[in-house]
Amino acid sequence: MSRDRVDAIVIGASAGAIQALSRILPALPADFPIPVLVVVHVPADRSDLLAPLFQAKCRVVVKEAEDKEPILPGFVYFGPSDYHLLVEPDCTVSLSADEPVLCSRPSIDVLFESAADACGARLVGVILTGANEDGAAGLKAVAAVGGVALVEDPATAFAPAMPSAALELCAEAQSMSLDAIAAYLVGLGAS
Repeated sequence: MSRDRVDAIVIGASAGAIQALSRILPALPADFPIPVLVVVHVPADRSDLLAPLFQAKCRVVVKEAEDKEPILPGFVYFGPSDYHLLVEPDCTVSLSADEPVLCSRPSIDVLFESAADACGARLVGVILTGANEDGAAGLKAVAAVGGVALVEDPATAFAPAMPSAALELCAEAQSMSLDAIAAYLVGLGAS
């Protein structure tokens, strides 16, 4: 397999997520060839409105992930509230009701760590705005297998705690503006 091929992009966000993702996901072209999996901390008692909200804004297909569903190019999959979202080695997703991690289910760390195991160096991990440390260990796992680690610049993040924690734990991570992250991801699809 080619070292420069990207099999998947994983994105994690919390407080301020809708605004941050609204700068990134609508930038993806309709023919974007890479699947994107997104975990946003959503309270368990809230109905899942993220996929319909972003489907209205995006040119790619946006949906809530379903257990054992194959991961397809050009799709954005949101983890449903109250379930961990995992990437399996056979390029499917699985949902888990295991215990919360850092008080979160879905957990960004769980998604990123499972995707790192499944995709290895052919993975891009992106940590956006958020008010806790979820995602830092997961981004470190992405970098440890040779994947690309990107972090929203904490200076411009709505909630800087999550990107700051990721940068502190993952020295390999690149800090970028939201627009630069969007341009980087679009560029991956064009190569």
